[in-house]
Amino acid sequence: MTDADAAVSAPTAPAAPPRPKLVLTALILGALVCNINLAAANIALPDIGDAFGTGQTALNLVAVGCSLGLAMSVLYLGAVADRYGRKQLLLIGLASTVVLSFVAAFASSVEMLVVARILTGIAAGMAYPVTLSLITALWGPGKQRTVAIALWSAVSATATVIGSVLAGILLLWLWWGVAFLLAVPFAMAAVILAWLFVPSHVAENDDTVDHLGGVISVFMIGSIVLGLSTVFVPTTRTFGVILLISAAVLIALFAWRQLTARSPLYDLKVARRRMFWAPAAAGLIVFGSLMGAMFVGQQFQQNILGYSTLEASLSIVPAGVGLLLVAPQSARLVLTRGSRFTMMLGYGFVLVGFVTMLFWNETTPFWYVSIAYLVIGIGAGFAMTPASRAITESTPVRRIGMASATADLQRDLGGSVMQGVLGAILAAGFAHAFGKLISESSEASSISDQVTAALQASYASAVHVADQYPQYKDQIIQAAQQSLMTGAIAAYAVGAVAIALGAAVAWFFLPKKSSELELIASYERADAARV
Repeated sequence: MTDADAAVSAPTAPAAPPRPKLVLTALILGALVCNINLAAANIALPDIGDAFGTGQTALNLVAVGCSLGLAMSVLYLGAVADRYGRKQLLLIGLASTVVLSFVAAFASSVEMLVVARILTGIAAGMAYPVTLSLITALWGPGKQRTVAIALWSAVSATATVIGSVLAGILLLWLWWGVAFLLAVPFAMAAVILAWLFVPSHVAENDDTVDHLGGVISVFMIGSIVLGLSTVFVPTTRTFGVILLISAAVLIALFAWRQLTARSPLYDLKVARRRMFWAPAAAGLIVFGSLMGAMFVGQQFQQNILGYSTLEASLSIVPAGVGLLLVAPQSARLVLTRGSRFTMMLGYGFVLVGFVTMLFWNETTPFWYVSIAYLVIGIGAGFAMTPASRAITESTPVRRIGMASATADLQRDLGGSVMQGVLGAILAAGFAHAFGKLISESSEASSISDQVTAALQASYASAVHVADQYPQYKDQIIQAAQQSLMTGAIAAYAVGAVAIALGAAVAWFFLPKKSSELELIASYERADAARV
């Protein structure tokens, strides 16, 4: 099937598949599974840190592991699904998630937990891109597809809140591993529904998969995320620099491969379209900021504000409420006012939320914390639907796996990068602030280098030291809280700057509605003319 064939057949595709509600439920459940796993670790991080006595960098890797595995694999596995069967890869990914969730839950070391999280992300890489590509392939262009994408976007993002709330409730009575079992019942239900109702081999292609490009993309994205997660921390800065240099080389190699391959994994001719790359970049920043805010916020709330896991999870419920409330309005605004207006509205709300977080302190009331999450949730709800829709509308149906993978990367790469960056800023700010307090202390000369390193590693590590020196426990806990607050505020400030940059991308590069429609029409004509 050629691009021209796909472009011609796309407009005449059925408005919806048989039993559309059951099909959409299966696909949304599949996306929900992946996103619950992305957020599952955040609420349990303090307990994990206490259980393993690990440093902040290791905790960052636990938090970012699932999104890292997903981001690394999503481009490659999206192309594999386009070629060999989207439904088949969806089922394999969901079944693998069940097994790997148990491995993570019963991990005997933090290293084993990190590996299990990365493998869970790779399993999600089999399932998550398929959910959006099947929606695009099964629902014809128009209102029904836009509404389906809006629901997919809202539920996908809300799943991060659902995961945190369920984990917060269960962690009141159970051990930290239960957070990684939350996705299991949803995954099993999704497997059954997908097996029974989702059609097989819809609008797939017979192109040869660019396996070399796929392997390069795995290492490229892994280097980017791990590099950004470690380069800001003094003890891992050299390693981070090496990874980022490697990432730059791999980006160049990947671009060369895609320009020269007979059947590229990632069609750069499509990717350079303004209605493709601009919403992709803007969506990556806004969703990543949502994940980063929740990652830093959960540690702030439990360690500084003294919230229980239930209180910490309930504080972010407004984010999910905001996402769900604005999803229908977001779809309507995209159709009536265009992608640019809707995305800028979303960015405005998210920026207000981050600015609100800058004023959090040890006396911040619960309602003020919840308002910040509500505003961020509303903003993300407005921004994500136009981002996903613009990407899919700009791509030929036979390349829809690439569009779906890119939409997923908005969440996966955005989430892993922003969690990595904000987590690294948090770790660096904590270590720097604690180091300054130690140097100013009258007991500085009597504190060994080993104890100093442990105090600066993470809040959980500092608490372990406090337990070993009960005569100094109050001073150590107070210093740890003060240092963590300093690091958190620095992380929120960086998040606000990232949001401002993303808003600039949306404002300057996304066209108004009339120009947007003209661009989409020109893409369709170009795709129809390609042989």
